[in-house]
Amino acid sequence: MTPEDLRFRFLGAMKEVSHERLVAMTRSDDAHIHNFLAFSTDGMLIAVATLASDRADRTGEVAICIRADRKHLGVGWELLAYIAKYAEDLGLEAIESIESRENRAAIEVERDMGFTVTTDPDDATLVLVRRELGARSAA
Repeated sequence: MTPEDLRFRFLGAMKEVSHERLVAMTRSDDAHIHNFLAFSTDGMLIAVATLASDRADRTGEVAICIRADRKHLGVGWELLAYIAKYAEDLGLEAIESIESRENRAAIEVERDMGFTVTTDPDDATLVLVRRELGARSAA
């Protein structure tokens, strides 16, 4: 991941993600955390996504990381579409993400997929993106 990717994913300065942290992020017995991996046709890991729902299984937070050399190929779009459908099938009412205001590419994809974008009331450098699911999305 590039330094910018790390900053966008973890919303702060970080030089690298330790192996231990990666393991903790992707291996969980928690029924409210769902991890999704995307591989290239030759078996290379190219993207990781997480859906973490609240304890009531009403809202899920989404985070996606894509290899720098695989961006702008539709991987993020496909992962987000898959997660939205998966979350809806789980019965979640909405999915959300917190983005750096500078992460224009992610925000544009989320807007195109029906997310609303609002400024974080506690930090003007961040935006909150949210998409209603199921019957609520039609209202």
